[in-house]
Order: sequence, then structure tokens, then C-alpha cells
Amino acid sequence: MALKAVHVSDVPNLDQVPENSPLALCSTRFFKGVNDDGDDEVKFGYNLPKFMVIGHRGSGMNILQSCDPRMKSIQENSILSFNAASKFRIDFIEFDVQVTKDDCPVIFHDNFILTEDEGVIVERRVTDLTLAEFLCYGPQKEPGNVGKNLFRKTKDGRTFEWRVQNDDPLCTLQEAFKKVEHSIGFNIELKFDDHMVYTEEELTHVLQAIMKVVNEYANDRPIIFSSFQPDAAQLIRNLQNTYPVFFLTNGGSEIYMDTRRNSLEEAIRVCLTGSLQGIVSEVRAIIRNPGAVTRIKESKLCLITYGQLKSSTVNYYTTFLPQLRCDRL
Repeated sequence: MALKAVHVSDVPNLDQVPENSPLALCSTRFFKGVNDDGDDEVKFGYNLPKFMVIGHRGSGMNILQSCDPRMKSIQENSILSFNAASKFRIDFIEFDVQVTKDDCPVIFHDNFILTEDEGVIVERRVTDLTLAEFLCYGPQKEPGNVGKNLFRKTKDGRTFEWRVQNDDPLCTLQEAFKKVEHSIGFNIELKFDDHMVYTEEELTHVLQAIMKVVNEYANDRPIIFSSFQPDAAQLIRNLQNTYPVFFLTNGGSEIYMDTRRNSLEEAIRVCLTGSLQGIVSEVRAIIRNPGAVTRIKESKLCLITYGQLKSSTVNYYTTFLPQLRCDRL
């Protein structure tokens, strides 16, 4: 699927895109940095370009119920997927990090991991597993070893066997730093369960385990931290000042118990209160509330957008956004 960026004024409606779009999305890869005030003094060691492209879960998420083979081409959140994405002109790959029971940061999106035992689907929370237990699922690195079959549950409750054309073992954050093309940046989403309430002590313990790996293996790789969990986003900012931190939000597209997650106005407040660098918003929230872009800019925050409009085969973004994210399928 091609990526396009166009001026909103050039789009008559969401189903029509000019064939000769004047803008191109291109990777800048390595770049010099700016500080929190946006001046020329280097703060983070690199600068986020005006337009940047980020590979969602590497080469794209797996939608097992889809008829589109691209949704089941490469195992999401895997070393194979990350390196495949790095061959395209993208700036970062995005992936989800959780921490196992024995304090190892692993890369996996869903809160629960599912397998089949004697014809019955069994699920276990990823954070309740040890690293060894986690790595027993899916294809194995060692020849001759057979892992537990992976399954995935959809939002409507259906369960599908997790089969893709190009499979790859589950991996840790440490492995990603060691094995993924070094020129590609990491957008590390700090993954927490929307339905759980975490204490500051619990969040800090998890974030310190992640930072231990980052500090040891990141070297000069560009990194962005992001999280839908507002307390986690603010805590990771307090724990380090090397990497920018973004607050993830659906901007009201979905409603949560935590009101800080339910609007772009609340997202701005979270960022300003916690000295975060910017917002990652579902693109529909921006389209429904375009005035928020001005308020975000006035707040000196960066804005990254994600999501695919169902009415079209491409995503649309305004050229005045401080930052841009496209999820490549």
C-alpha cells in the first residue's frame, strides 16, 4: 500500500486523492537534535523531522480474520517484521513492550497470550509469565523444538489460529536492539492493560526494567517512548531525559474510565503537566477536532497521528501538523 501526504485543501472528499500529489514521504533516518524549547541546542541527540513515517508493529499488524493477505504476511512485532520494515524509507518502527514476571521486557501487543490445550483455548496474561514460559509460544529458535500454537481473539470475541505466511519467534527488547538494523529508530510503546489500575510503585518497577535494557543496548539509536497510560508516560519522563516521550490517545474516538484519555484537550493537559514532548493521536480525532492542532502547536508540542480511515485506501494528513506518523501496511 502506497503512502501519500497531501494538502487538505487539495482533497475534495475522503475518497479522492490527487494522482500527482505534490508531497512525498521520505525518511531522514539520522538527524541532529533540539531541546525541549525547540531551539538549536542539542537535547535528545536527534531531531524529529517535520514528516516521518513509522512502521506499525514493524511491517504492519496481523488481522487474522481479514481476507487481505497483507494482513497475514509477516508475524507482527518480530525481528523479521522489523528488519523487513527497515528496508523501506521509514524513520522508526513501533512496537509494544511488556515486562514478564521475572522482569524481562518482551515485545508483544496483546495483554493475554492464547494457546490450545486438549481442544480448549487457554489464555494467560503476558505479565504473569516468566521469560521462558513466554518464549515457549510460537515457532522456536532451536531446530527440532516445537512451540505452543498461538491463537488470537478479536474484539468481537472470535478466536483465530495465529497463522501468517512468514512466521518468526517471539522476541525480547534486548534482541531487538541487537538484531534490528541500527539505522532505524524505535518507537517503544509502553503497554499496560486498559482495565487495570496500577500503583506508582508497580509502574515504576516495570519502567525501570525497560530503562535498564535501553540504557545498556540503545547506544545512539533514536528512540521515542509512548504510552496510552498517562501515569506511565509521565513517570518515564521523570526517570530519564534522554529520549522524548509522547502520550498516546484516541482523542475521544473511544471512551475510557480515565478521563485523561478521552479528548485531545486532556491529552494536551497531560503533556504540559508531565513535561512530555508531544501527542500521538488517532487521526479521526484530528479530523473531528482540527482546531486542536492549533492548540497543540501553541503549546509547543509535537503531534504524531496514526490510524487508517476506513473509507479510503490511504491516510490523509494536513501539512501543518508539527509531526506525522503513518502506519505502513
